[in-house]
Formats: sequence, C-alpha cells, structure tokens
Amino acid sequence: MKTIGLIGGMSWESTVTYYTIINRIIKRELGGFHSAKCLLYSVDFQEIEECQSGGDWEKGGQILADAAKLLENAGADFIVICTNTMHKAVPQIQSQISIPILHIAEATAMRLREAKIRRVALLGTKYTMEQDFYKNKLIESGIEVVIPEEPERNEINRIIYKELCLGVISEGSRAMLLELVNKMGDSGAEGVILGCTEIGLLISQQNTSVPLFDTALIHAEAAALLAARD
Repeated sequence: MKTIGLIGGMSWESTVTYYTIINRIIKRELGGFHSAKCLLYSVDFQEIEECQSGGDWEKGGQILADAAKLLENAGADFIVICTNTMHKAVPQIQSQISIPILHIAEATAMRLREAKIRRVALLGTKYTMEQDFYKNKLIESGIEVVIPEEPERNEINRIIYKELCLGVISEGSRAMLLELVNKMGDSGAEGVILGCTEIGLLISQQNTSVPLFDTALIHAEAAALLAARD
C-alpha cells in the first residue's frame, strides 16, 4: 500500500471527511483490518486565509510547499491537498517535491467524464469560481463550466468563510444553496460541482435531483484507490 501525504486544515472540518472516506475505501478495497497508511500535515488555516484575502498566493503556496516537503521526507508516496482553492499553488508546490500531487480538479473531471457530463456548474470560493486555475482543468477535459452570478458568488463565499469553515451549519444557507443548485440545473447544467470541500457539509445528493459532484468525496476516494492499487 502506498502512503498518502495529506495537507489538511483548510478547514479541519473537511479534513475529517478525507480521513473518514480514505479509510472506508481502503477497507472496502482490501478488506480485513486494513486501514490507510497516511501522514497528515495540518496547517493553521488562519495563515492561509490571510494569504488568500491579501492576494499573497506565493506565500500561501510556500506554506503548503514546505508541508509537502516534510511529508515527502517522512515517506509519503504522493500528496493530497485537502482543499480546492489552494490547488492554485500546485505548480509552485510540485516544483519543490519529486513525488506527484493528486489534483482535485483532474479527479473531478475524470468523474464527470465517467458520468458523461458535458456542461457543469461550479460552486466554491470566489477564487475557485472566478479564476482559471481550476476551471481550465475541466475545460481541458472537454467540459463546459458555468458559474453563478456575482451576488450569488459573493454569498457562497460568505457561507464558506463565515459559516462552514467555522463549523456553523445554517438552515437558511442550506436552502439558499439548494435553490441555486436547482436554478443552475434548470438553466442547463447537467450537474453541479461542490467545488469547496466544506460545501458537502451542508448539502448532499439526498437534498436534490440535480447530480452533485462533491469534490472532497471524489478526491478522497481517488487517493484511497491510488494508495491501494499497485
């Protein structure tokens, strides 16, 4: 079994999901008493959020690169960054380590292709929705990406940073997101990407008939399968 190097803490609530799903998949694949071989470096999200809001992506990326180097030196076979937004720094991080990074958008694109989804709505932080680092991975796979209007993007970003990352679950926010998911589905999106690892803490497939693609679940499962297979 390969050893997974997890960079978590962004936020720690969603990192719990990664650990749970990875071990469930390892158990499913290998049976018996098997559990995942993994190393976790959990960053201080306050430092990362300050880099994001201040536009200092290089500093934020270096924090993660330093974590990745420590995980590599400790024996990790590949790196999993347990968040969507900081995949913006993947090129910077990858340049400083020799082991691969399992990219969350590439794993999601593969799942979308398997589901034959060609037009998808992307929900996430404003950085993930508005910048190209994430959307381009999907577009390169032949998938059309649509995002909500600016007021809706701002509200999603508020829910993520002011509620979900602080462990706050709001029924009003759940209703808003579900209304938006259904709106995007009615507007022609064949599915909706939950492109922030916290959104899945608030809504899930049981809440809507629109196909949802929870990136935290997809990414964690991909990590477990990569670790379990020769």
